[in-house]
Amino acid sequence: MSWEEGGTEHRATIGHGFVLLVGAAGDDDESTVRRLADKIVDLRVFADEAGKMNLSLVDVHGEALIVSQFTLFADMSRGRRPSLLKAGDPARAEQLYESFVQQFRARGIETRTGSFGAVMRVGIENDGPVTLVLSTDEWQTRV
Repeated sequence: MSWEEGGTEHRATIGHGFVLLVGAAGDDDESTVRRLADKIVDLRVFADEAGKMNLSLVDVHGEALIVSQFTLFADMSRGRRPSLLKAGDPARAEQLYESFVQQFRARGIETRTGSFGAVMRVGIENDGPVTLVLSTDEWQTRV
């Protein structure tokens, strides 16, 4: 990922791990952040020695590149211009984004970020069959 800020070009890269495009909705809070971060860090989507998806980011000593992306909340159900009314207030969203990043670092995950609100170029080299969309909207739990 690269971006320019103050006339200086910046880059952030990771090795094996996750690229996360993250947005905050207007009703998200710190408990939402913790819940989502825990879910992602513990997802068992990396292959074990038998080729089964049984290992988490922690298990494989993976890294995370976390990119703020408010346009994930674009509502395109009407017209031709996306409505972004569901995205959180930018100041609050930035706090939640930083808290999300800290959740990963607190779990020992090597984490890189861009700059909140900056125009960034993100390149992703997907190594495998897994691309997931996660939302905190009504998680159903099986017992």
